[in-house]
Amino acid sequence: MQTPLISIVYFAIAAMLGALGQFLYKTGADKAGGSVMSYLGNIRLLGGVLCYIAVMALFVAAFKKGGSLTVLYPVYASTFIWAALLAMLAFGTPIKLVNVGGMLLLIAGMYLMGK
Repeated sequence: MQTPLISIVYFAIAAMLGALGQFLYKTGADKAGGSVMSYLGNIRLLGGVLCYIAVMALFVAAFKKGGSLTVLYPVYASTFIWAALLAMLAFGTPIKLVNVGGMLLLIAGMYLMGK
């Protein structure tokens, strides 16, 4: 059975939300004071949690549509690419040539896993 395109789209969106969730965790942690209340009342940390709830919902929806784990999970691996792009835009973290090489290998792997 072939994985439906909508399942792949759901996982691609989940990958972007996963990276956004990590960004929100990082920036929320930078603002947190260390007490339980500084975590529970931290809008960025709560936003990160919401991102991960959405990721899980998209996973379930993708599998419900007939998505194959061996096709879909490599798509979710693109989270690393989205995170690097977010870090570059938000924090000025450079993306080096070796990082680009790794990203290209990830994309090639996603393509090959989908075959």
